[in-house]
Amino acid sequence: MTAGQCAVSYSVRTATWWVNLSSIHSIHHITIYFRTNNDDYIYKTFITDNLLGFSVYVSNTTDRSQGTLCFKDNNFTKNTMPPVFTTNCSVHGQYVIYYNERLPGVAYPDGYDSYVTTDLCEVEVYGCQETGFYGSNCSIPCPDVNCQYCHIETGYSQCCKPGYQGHHCELACPHGHFGNKCTEKCNDTCAGCNNVNGVCDFGCIPGWRGYYCNEECDRGWYGIGCTETCGHCRNGSQCSNVNGTCVTGCDVGFKGDQCKTCEYACICYGNSTSEIIAVTKTYHFEFIYVAHTFV
Repeated sequence: MTAGQCAVSYSVRTATWWVNLSSIHSIHHITIYFRTNNDDYIYKTFITDNLLGFSVYVSNTTDRSQGTLCFKDNNFTKNTMPPVFTTNCSVHGQYVIYYNERLPGVAYPDGYDSYVTTDLCEVEVYGCQETGFYGSNCSIPCPDVNCQYCHIETGYSQCCKPGYQGHHCELACPHGHFGNKCTEKCNDTCAGCNNVNGVCDFGCIPGWRGYYCNEECDRGWYGIGCTETCGHCRNGSQCSNVNGTCVTGCDVGFKGDQCKTCEYACICYGNSTSEIIAVTKTYHFEFIYVAHTFV
């Protein structure tokens, strides 16, 4: 809307209008100027019946169901509906949403029209430009160090920074959880993750790697940090990324769960990827017969 103009919709069953504040703000109150045509008689006779029952929400998205209901009209009549309406709403959000409805099959109070319209000329939102502050001049820092948003009047914590919880945001997320309201779960392959961003600061369980421990060891490697090399698994198959076990068995000449032990007395070189150079066996034969030939 530009100056001197109003947002007026057709008569519909549901009407939704919102304003995007461009980022999350600490809100104190909201004032709405309805269309009156500069005539009180026209306003009360032809406009208010479409406005009765309206709601005002503040949300971080355009979905009002994910936000906070600041006001729901249950008491105004055609004659008491104010042309300028103000409601306090000390919350944080990016979208201010106006909503009204006339749903089929629902009985509404006397004076309500069968349809709704918006008829909004101006919506004013008052509060602090920056989060993390409160007070009449928005100059007092929120008292709790891990508080992301605090009440604009009292400074009481309303929302903690990611990774923290508690009335004063004094508690880090419990082990295995992280993020906003501590609702995110660390990967099961993580030995312990950062309470803020979920990065596995304490490393991964054997067989996994990456910042979030969501990558298996590369082929031929296993164990903690994927630093161990697989043995001589049969036909070059991959060993267990966790403990190096060759589930398909060993190549000829090797034995053990990890196929790193020579099967016979042998000469090997290098590490577990070495090849057999020579195999020697000691044979024990019994004396059977000696034939002498005389000429």
